[in-house]
Amino acid sequence: MKCELTGRRFLRHKYRCSGTTTICCGEPNSDWRALDSRTRDAGTGGNPLLGEQAAEESKEAIASALKGSDLVFITAGMGGGTGSGAAPVVAQIAKEAGYLTVGVVTYPFSFEGRKRTVQAGAVEAIEKLQKNVDTLIVIPNDRLLDIADEQTRLQDAFLLADDVLRQGVQGISDIITIPGLVNVDFADVKAVMKDSGTAMLGVGVSSSKNRAEEAAEQATLAPLIGSSIQSATGVVYNITGGKDITLQEVNRVSQVVTSLADPSANIIFGAVVDERYNGEIHVTIIATGFTQSFQKNLLTDPKGAKVGGQESMKSSVPLQSLTSSSPTRSRSPARKLFF
Repeated sequence: MKCELTGRRFLRHKYRCSGTTTICCGEPNSDWRALDSRTRDAGTGGNPLLGEQAAEESKEAIASALKGSDLVFITAGMGGGTGSGAAPVVAQIAKEAGYLTVGVVTYPFSFEGRKRTVQAGAVEAIEKLQKNVDTLIVIPNDRLLDIADEQTRLQDAFLLADDVLRQGVQGISDIITIPGLVNVDFADVKAVMKDSGTAMLGVGVSSSKNRAEEAAEQATLAPLIGSSIQSATGVVYNITGGKDITLQEVNRVSQVVTSLADPSANIIFGAVVDERYNGEIHVTIIATGFTQSFQKNLLTDPKGAKVGGQESMKSSVPLQSLTSSSPTRSRSPARKLFF
């Protein structure tokens, strides 16, 4: 499995995403770069046009790097040259090649001003990216202001956003590649994510007495996206626990998930028992099929995004609960994914 990380901060997390290599468009010290011919190692200077031109000139190299993939994750920070300019081009290459293509991007803080959000084309770039991916997950950076307290360090807040993505992608790859008691295969994931539009990715982890309910509630309410799975018409979720996980705990997680999704939703469930998770329950959810107003609300009101016309619940998940490290997997799946 290969992971393509197209943002600088994600490089610190590649070593925690097992069985992966790194392909990065905007980091001089990454394993591979596609945009050198145009930028000459100097970056794009925040110019989306330069990022787009560099990606266009590197189409053959990008296509070659992605060759043979099943699933491609494209991560980027919108509002900069590489993110706004190159990401949509990479997405187009991947989708035209027939790979399931998923965009996971961040939206600039409000205090970064109009230059980054409007003039640098964050909104336009997201709209362009959405046309070239099967599924798009948008994380407004302003949500960090809501879930962080006064003592949260700036570096820790950004690491939180990165780690949620890392956990989520690790969870998705585990759903597809790790054999479980109840298997979810790639066809199941593709059925939910293919041409699905804007999506929600949630991750929950708990080791408390009520770990099943807590992990499920964390996963169904994605605090960094500002939404819940309410009204989702497509849901894939996976429960991972140690040998101590019980049937009743699996049932309680499932009850939380199914009670929030649309009654007619296509819900696909998987369960994995791994002794390295003894004492913990991990829940990963991919929810799709939201209304078209979902993304608009994320960008125009990131602190109070609505799903299906309902206000999102206020998150009470503490910062540290989402940044705990998970056991390292040693398996090397045959299926090829890029993130």
